[in-house]
Amino acid sequence: MSIQRSRTVERIVRGQATSDGDGVKLTRVLTQPLQQRLDPYLMLDAFGSDAASDYIGGFPSHPHRGFETVTIMLEGRMRHQDSVGNVGLLEPGSVQWMTAGRGIIHSEMPEQQEGRMAGFQLWVNLAARDKMIAPTYRDVSPSDVPLLALPGGVSVRVIAGEALGVAGAVSRPTTEPLVLDITLPPGTSIDVPVPAGHNAFVYAFGGAALNVGAALGESRPTRVDSERMAILANDAQADGVRLAAAGALDEIARVLLVAGRPLHEPIAQHGPFVMNTALELRQAMADFQSGGLAT
Repeated sequence: MSIQRSRTVERIVRGQATSDGDGVKLTRVLTQPLQQRLDPYLMLDAFGSDAASDYIGGFPSHPHRGFETVTIMLEGRMRHQDSVGNVGLLEPGSVQWMTAGRGIIHSEMPEQQEGRMAGFQLWVNLAARDKMIAPTYRDVSPSDVPLLALPGGVSVRVIAGEALGVAGAVSRPTTEPLVLDITLPPGTSIDVPVPAGHNAFVYAFGGAALNVGAALGESRPTRVDSERMAILANDAQADGVRLAAAGALDEIARVLLVAGRPLHEPIAQHGPFVMNTALELRQAMADFQSGGLAT
């Protein structure tokens, strides 16, 4: 499916190197100052290392309230456990979608002592009316993530939402997230419809650059280097985005395309708690300290 007008790149963002959990090294790509611009998304972390010392500490038990976490594993294995009684294994190609709701305490710990660990964690906000719903958890195995194979070797893993007529593994109301893992061999491109009212961004990874934009004779596309996020401009006339491999003839481009319907609500965050007001934040911290967050 060809689009008539592609979104363009509003801004290119270079992530910030940081650590989380028990010293896990990662790159924080979507940071707190971008939350209103990329509403309903709150955070995107990218992690990837061959050094066990960068990830072996994992993410010991910690709380969440008021949003959803999406963990996308590319390489490596991590074990999930939570206060609701769920246990799951994150393996290469799998996805974990956890709705913290009113409160959950969980851990994600490596199940390997060596080798590469790589993937993403995306935080999706919940509407005010949904922030105190019961927590839920879902593991999606690699085989349960729909894979769309297109001419030229282009492939799309439809993690959430719908793309090119294929329904994704996860569908969520209100925020209507679209999350795609796209592979573009050299010389290929793809047109992806994106609702005009959704905020959207792409993250190039895997080593090769990406061209974003330009459809039907429009101005030249914008080059997005690997390990960079491109915020896509909101354009009421655009019906999607054109993505094309921009690397050398032997380089395959990988891109995470994320879009969602904005909530247009206040965001109050303190660490792992995301609410709408300072009073709600104080209540979340008090509930955690008293042991009542996840009950």
